[in-house]
Amino acid sequence: MGTVIMVGQLILGLSIIVGLHELGHLLTAKLFGMRVERFSIGFPPRIFGVKWGETTYEVGALPLGGFVKISGMIDESFDTEHLKEAPKDYEFRSKPAWQRLIVMMGGIVINVVTGILMFIGIVYYWGDSYIPADEVKKHGIVAYELGEQVGLKTGDKIINVNGEPYEKFFDLLSPEVLLGSDAYYTIEREGERKKVMLPNDLVEKISDRKNPQRFFWIVQPFSVGEVVPDSPAAKAGLKAGDVIVRFDGKDIAFFHEFQALQEKNKDKPVSIEIKRDGKIQRLNVRPDEEGKFGFQAKDNLEMKNTEYSIAEAASLGTSRAVMSVVYNIQGIGKLFRQEVSTKALSGPIGIAQIFGTTWVWFDFWRIVAILSMWLAFLNFLPIPALDGGHVVFITYEIISGRKPSDRFLQNAQAAGVIILLALMVFVIFNDIFNIFIR
Repeated sequence: MGTVIMVGQLILGLSIIVGLHELGHLLTAKLFGMRVERFSIGFPPRIFGVKWGETTYEVGALPLGGFVKISGMIDESFDTEHLKEAPKDYEFRSKPAWQRLIVMMGGIVINVVTGILMFIGIVYYWGDSYIPADEVKKHGIVAYELGEQVGLKTGDKIINVNGEPYEKFFDLLSPEVLLGSDAYYTIEREGERKKVMLPNDLVEKISDRKNPQRFFWIVQPFSVGEVVPDSPAAKAGLKAGDVIVRFDGKDIAFFHEFQALQEKNKDKPVSIEIKRDGKIQRLNVRPDEEGKFGFQAKDNLEMKNTEYSIAEAASLGTSRAVMSVVYNIQGIGKLFRQEVSTKALSGPIGIAQIFGTTWVWFDFWRIVAILSMWLAFLNFLPIPALDGGHVVFITYEIISGRKPSDRFLQNAQAAGVIILLALMVFVIFNDIFNIFIR
């Protein structure tokens, strides 16, 4: 079921952003009197289609893109029959260069606009919920294997990041930190301040899809949350709201202490002391074969919630939309600088994994918003067969007053398609290699 949800989110997300992109081309083409022959979400083979007016609207079986077929345009369909005849007034090639430029920019513009609107809507509807810096510094952090590798220790208090104070826990793992170079934390350990340098490939280690490594978390006070029925915890009499204060004679106050003792005492009965209604009680628990008690821990961290007015959401949402593109560019920069390997690249399979196996609307719309902005940026690249390639040729025509020859445009389009197919094959095989081989 999880796989179905993951694939479903991918198909719906791509259908939204691709459909909006192609809609931008369709609307601007029709605005200038151009004939649109086909509007497709997904690539052939066609699942179904319907003709309305002069345009056939269809859905393809491969949900990895889409296209709009405009009469008289040299595109990825390689239909050149129209070139044997004089341009007709409804054809793309017969229109002024400025109109053709607007048509080619239509998909990019609508992806940017809708991406920004999605970010604004997310900020306005959900606001921000975060763990404040004071809460992070109160008890320090729990350093896991990767954290210990870079020089962190459990109990360290992170004072600042890159020499600057931080407001939220997320700031410690923000794209500015993970995608930057020579980032560092200033920590306080046993009354002394030290600098801990972060490796430039940290983002790859954290986001490795096959073997992600845990970095660090906050030392968290906890109490018992939901108790699983018929679990060892339930049979021992543990209830939601109980606070475990002692484990086999050892005082505990934080969840990582409980986890360590639980791991150490697998497969044997243990005695715990709990605080319930201000009184201490002793319970005997026999963990299951995996050493688990069978309850969810409720963290007692202090969260802060911020709501935004529509004006504040517009400003913050627009900023986050723009920065989502900047962060992706920084990631590509790390790839070219060989600070990370190609494992960091994600194709359709990798994107599906990012959506995850549970459907959370906040995460879904956030990912779709990021993809919408990224699709706009990729399409603006000056590669033939992409919108950006057409924009370059039309801009050259406007500046020079000379239109590139049809043969040149055909050859450029063919070269662009080869480049794009090669890139698509690479990222798909990279996904497969990362998941099943590496």
